[in-house]
Amino acid sequence: MIRESHSIVPPDPQLDKVQRLGLFALGIGLAMLFGSLFKFFSPQLTESLFWVMLLLVMAGGLVYGLRTHLKRPAGIQNNNITRSSISARGALGWTVGIIITTFYVVYYWWPEHIEGMVRFFDPLSQLIRSKPADQWFTYGAFYTIGVLVMGTKAIVKYRHSRYQIIRTCSIILSQLFLAFLIPYWMEAFNKPYFAPNYFWPLEYKVMMPDKFENLKEAGTVGQFIFGWAVVMILLVTPILTYFYGKRWYCSWVCGCGGLANTAGDSWRQLSDKSLKAWNFERISIYTVLVFVIVMTVAVWVTTAFHLIPETSAQLRKVYGFLVGSVMAGVVGTGFYPILGTRTWCRFGCPMAAVLGIIQRFKSRFRITTNGAQCISCGNCSKYCEMGIDVRWYAQRGQDIARASCVGCGMCSAVCPRGVLNLENGPVDQREEYTFDLLEDFKSRHKEKGVQAASAGKPKAKG
Repeated sequence: MIRESHSIVPPDPQLDKVQRLGLFALGIGLAMLFGSLFKFFSPQLTESLFWVMLLLVMAGGLVYGLRTHLKRPAGIQNNNITRSSISARGALGWTVGIIITTFYVVYYWWPEHIEGMVRFFDPLSQLIRSKPADQWFTYGAFYTIGVLVMGTKAIVKYRHSRYQIIRTCSIILSQLFLAFLIPYWMEAFNKPYFAPNYFWPLEYKVMMPDKFENLKEAGTVGQFIFGWAVVMILLVTPILTYFYGKRWYCSWVCGCGGLANTAGDSWRQLSDKSLKAWNFERISIYTVLVFVIVMTVAVWVTTAFHLIPETSAQLRKVYGFLVGSVMAGVVGTGFYPILGTRTWCRFGCPMAAVLGIIQRFKSRFRITTNGAQCISCGNCSKYCEMGIDVRWYAQRGQDIARASCVGCGMCSAVCPRGVLNLENGPVDQREEYTFDLLEDFKSRHKEKGVQAASAGKPKAKG
């Protein structure tokens, strides 16, 4: 008997009338949004047309997405993900990647070219914060709409899994309220911008001296915001990570992970599972963490002692460009259809690095495996967005307590044998595989030397 959550019944390849209607509405809405770039609409019609566009995009996306998955059996279908043009780095995938990347490049460095689109969002900005829109508000609106629509679709797609439903609801609510509405409501009341789900080292600006001075001038509210950032990184983060692993943040609260698990869900299988990628990951993510620590300390020291402030300002500028813009935005999101959805989380996020250190060495969280039941189908490794070769651990019956694991639970959801389970337990009872990067490098170097020596020996004459 086939488990409902792993049905092998292929989906209906034909679009029905409801799906066509949803796509039609979505297409019209996106056309109106594209038209706003060229200021096709008169100022008198902008407000009305914006709400029509918003309704068409959200309703069209929801109608198509929900209908597509509701007419299929509950569960995860693996049909054609390695052959589809959009999900397997085909022409459509590259096209979407180029479009998203181009948007990020223009948005970060040439925002004047999207001024028409920014003005198109004035009605929403006026409603939420009583002021005209800017590039950051417009981007936040795009981000939130994407998480809302695609998150709702994900709930229906993974409706067989209670864990995925609750987790996705948390992602949606966190993005809508913590990352979008609350910060702009604060602005509407002339208070400092405050997104409760972002704090140092991910939101490094909150710990900068100039931000600290601004928060002091804001009185009690400003002091609360700074205190919140300090308490979250020094107290809340270690405690929650100890009990629940990094999943409490990376898969339940963070907007970066939220977008990856909703709008980017179709590309999660593209992450690189090679040992080479793992080695690079371990170097790159902790390099960024060291960078942000050094930059933060340098800015405070130069400010406190009035020492060469130009140097610290330049260091901050370089970090903002390379990490904040290029890695987190252009590559981290723009390359979804090419590199997978967690490129930023895996290779660059300093918050993920902090959480990973705690999870690796002092956390009750682990993914347990029942190796006797594993059939080596590879679904778990295929769907791991963090590039972990989950099957390798499952075959050996070893717990997975990798620093990079975000606890999304997808490996467990796609396993047809129930081999994998997300659990909490005593730290000293985790059955882990240990990997020493330096020792691995030495052994590989030695092995290459032996091979080279063997290749250079003359063959014995017969």
